[in-house]
Amino acid sequence: MEAIILAGGKAERLGEAARGRPKALVDIGGRPLIAYQLTTLAAAGVRRVIISCAAGVGELFADLSGAELEIVEEPEPLGRGGGLRYAAARRHESGPLYALNGDELVDVDFRALLAQHERTGPAATITVAQVRSPFGVVELEEDVVLGFREAPLLPEWVSCGIYVLDEEALERLPERGDHETSTFPELAADRRLRAFRHEGLWLTVNTPKDLRRAEEYVSEHSTWLQA
Repeated sequence: MEAIILAGGKAERLGEAARGRPKALVDIGGRPLIAYQLTTLAAAGVRRVIISCAAGVGELFADLSGAELEIVEEPEPLGRGGGLRYAAARRHESGPLYALNGDELVDVDFRALLAQHERTGPAATITVAQVRSPFGVVELEEDVVLGFREAPLLPEWVSCGIYVLDEEALERLPERGDHETSTFPELAADRRLRAFRHEGLWLTVNTPKDLRRAEEYVSEHSTWLQA
């Protein structure tokens, strides 16, 4: 089993905490963020990981370990879908492929994700999660206030950016652009897209506040994802 990690995201909103590195290499608990992903993938049986990054930064990933790694620099910005397509050309094997964004701290059960994908047989399976409202919710019955709920889980599900892609999905990825606005809506229209529900940790590191939350989580779960 192989995986692609999209690690081209810039850490502009993280400011000095990024020290000029891509988001995937931002330090969390003494390790780069992508190291936690590599450890999780290795535990799920992934032996080869293709890291897709921007041109000129590939050498920054050279010290990573935990799996056979291939660093692929995009010749120009291709978008997430284009980046996946470009990196997928460097696979050694055919068949299902894990793909994920490099700026997230997650505890997704990758083996269960793959098992569901193989059991249901779609072109792609996307991991989905619920998010919490950033605001407290007022419960109403017409204009009568019944109570309040602080930051509840919203009923909708959103994509976590973690997928299993089969050959059909890979062939339909765009040369440039975002697969979540092209390939996935097309697959959904053809009923060739499935969802894997995840209720555990999903933390995207975009801002200093996100970084603090990630560091707190790793500190409070000291044995979590240790190589």
